[in-house]
Amino acid sequence: MKTNPPHIFLGEGHAQSESRTWRVIWLCGAMMIIEIAGGLWFGSIALVADGLHMSTHAGALLLAALAYSFARKHAEDPRFSFGTGKLGDLAGFTSAIILAMISILIGYESVTRFFAPVPIHFAEAIPIACLGLCVNIVSAWMLNGGVGGHGHSHAHEKHGHSHEDHDHEEAHEHATEKTGRDNNMRAAVVHVVADAAVSVLVIIGLILAKLFGWLWLDPVIGIVGALVIANWAVGLIRDTGGILLDMTPDRAMEAKLRAAIESEGDELADLHLWRLGPGHLGAILCIGTSQGREPAYYKAKLAHFSALSHLTVEVTQS
Repeated sequence: MKTNPPHIFLGEGHAQSESRTWRVIWLCGAMMIIEIAGGLWFGSIALVADGLHMSTHAGALLLAALAYSFARKHAEDPRFSFGTGKLGDLAGFTSAIILAMISILIGYESVTRFFAPVPIHFAEAIPIACLGLCVNIVSAWMLNGGVGGHGHSHAHEKHGHSHEDHDHEEAHEHATEKTGRDNNMRAAVVHVVADAAVSVLVIIGLILAKLFGWLWLDPVIGIVGALVIANWAVGLIRDTGGILLDMTPDRAMEAKLRAAIESEGDELADLHLWRLGPGHLGAILCIGTSQGREPAYYKAKLAHFSALSHLTVEVTQS
């Protein structure tokens, strides 16, 4: 009995991204413990607060790492009809929701402080903000290389024909950068970069407030930071949500598929195109033809679309 090949649609560099994420978690976790322990030991509530703030990012990174691990361990589990490649998008969507909540909390706290200013301990606040910025820079450097994908993976399923087996040899059509993007790593990086951006704004605001007595600038900077984080969160929610709802990920490729099928007089009656994982697309085509062609002909014709990792073709003779 012939068995179907495993549907493995993980992004290229999945294992490396997983390893990088775990290393950053250890860094953030160690920093969190040091800040909380140091704050309790030296009686600095600001240091404790920053340590607790660091825990939210460590938690978001932990979500990303667990998603990588689960997707890898269950990549060949037959219960997942189209593999576990979209698990990273689910984690990215969840992480984006967390980012949005963080932006709301920062915005609320900033507005509250704007109308009811609180004393700022500059001697503690500025070094802590600088320390947080350094940790975020190191974290971003450690995660570097895991965002954006590489266009396509080498683990694609074959459609039954090599590129030399048909008369329609064309240049490879790879996935776009957006299609190949690893949204799980993207979410992790956004958490780190967002925190770094807020740290920079906070440092500037604290220094100006200390030099010129502009205490109102601190909550204003907080509001600006909250808006920046909210903007990134909305973009991430929109992209990952579209993938989870199986929206067409690449309109340009959809048009090219239609043109390739209809170039010889056939009719593409129905087309479904969706993302299976970073750099992997699935497609279902219903083709009407009067040429007596079989599905294998069209699979060979579309073989140069290297991002099509799972292709189903139905042919109706007219």
